[in-house]
Amino acid sequence: MLKLRAGSGVVRFSILTSIALASLALGACGAPQGGDPSAATQSSGSTSTAPTISGTPSTSVVAGQSYAFSPSTTNPGGMTLTFSIINQPSWATFSTSTGHLSGTPASGDVGTYPNIEISVSDGPASVALPAFSLAVTAPATTPAPPPTIAGSPATSIVAGQSYSFTPTTTDPSGGALTFSIANQPSWAAFSAGTGQLSGTPASANVGTYPNIVISVSDGTSKVALPAFVITVTAPVPSAGPPTIAGSPATSVVAGQHYSFTPTTTDPSGKTLTFSISNQPSWATFSSSTGQLSGTPAAANVGTYSNIMISVNDGTSSAALPAFAIAVTAPPPMPPTISGSPTTSVVAGKSYSFTPTTTDPSGKTLTFSASNQPSWAAFSTSTGQLSGTPAAANVGTYSNILISLSDGTSSAALPAFAIAVTAPAPTAAPPTIAGSPATSVVAGQSYSFTPSTTDPSG
Repeated sequence: MLKLRAGSGVVRFSILTSIALASLALGACGAPQGGDPSAATQSSGSTSTAPTISGTPSTSVVAGQSYAFSPSTTNPGGMTLTFSIINQPSWATFSTSTGHLSGTPASGDVGTYPNIEISVSDGPASVALPAFSLAVTAPATTPAPPPTIAGSPATSIVAGQSYSFTPTTTDPSGGALTFSIANQPSWAAFSAGTGQLSGTPASANVGTYPNIVISVSDGTSKVALPAFVITVTAPVPSAGPPTIAGSPATSVVAGQHYSFTPTTTDPSGKTLTFSISNQPSWATFSSSTGQLSGTPAAANVGTYSNIMISVNDGTSSAALPAFAIAVTAPPPMPPTISGSPTTSVVAGKSYSFTPTTTDPSGKTLTFSASNQPSWAAFSTSTGQLSGTPAAANVGTYSNILISLSDGTSSAALPAFAIAVTAPAPTAAPPTIAGSPATSVVAGQSYSFTPSTTDPSG
């Protein structure tokens, strides 16, 4: 294969074509000096059927964007054309049937891809575009928008009162913001980290502070609020601030009601408004009276700290010292015992008494007895007092006390006495006497009534 590079293309010929060209070249030696070699080549007709290729490929593409180039060709010989490429970029695809070079380079493909050469061949001959380079460049970065600053600073303040203004900002760049100020009032402090302007002017600072400008910068761009003025005015004499007093209870048992209302004075005669900080969740608060009240549940057991009740007349305010309310769990309910024991029994007869009880704690109950009669038995599990006194036990058993305990709390019946009495003497049986007539004459009346005695009454 003979390869000739001419002008904008590269032409490759087969050996036969090369021999023909060589013959023509020898014949041209006898041609007149100054003859046109190309005209001689064209006249031979040896390249009249060779394909041609042309086109101007783009030599740069931005990473992330699509690249495509297809050369133009002619095919005088009508033969099948085959395309090839040298130094094909790794990120691109190439069609051997169309010569189409295409692809989308990624950020990792940024760089220059040199000496790319696209050729076409019809078999006997081939021709190529001039080698070119393709530069993949990084996409241009869009600068972030500048920061913004906004806000409406108060333009007046009474001497002796606190002034504070903090602008609001946005920071699209995400960089650190730095604030600055021009014509900062002498009585005010300024934060370069937040842009806050704050302070309390004294009576000596009464006057106008003009052309104050607060700016913010992200290191690249800087923006500012419109210039503003702060006028410090002398305080108006007042009748005195309101006062608030009172000693709120600092504990309450869950389930019981809590209430506290402070006492106040209002020298100015203005309407008073109450406020609260750290209000307990279980309590309600009146902004017109300052009353704090509510009934905590068992779930609210705990300490509610730093509660502060304040009053304001629109100009001045006052507050109680911060206080805490401890909600404690209610103590467990004690057991109960009741009943009315019999206070007398006849010797020889059975005696029994069992008290009734309640046990809110659900614990095991234990009974005990004080001054238990000698003739009686006592159950520590039921509280039953029972027995049968004998004649020898006749007498009074005083100050008997039956108690019970759940291990924490106890309860007792009132002390009682049991009198054991002797049985009543047995009365003699009744008697009957008499001598009834043993005969009667028919037609005559008969009557007999016995005589009796009744010792038992």
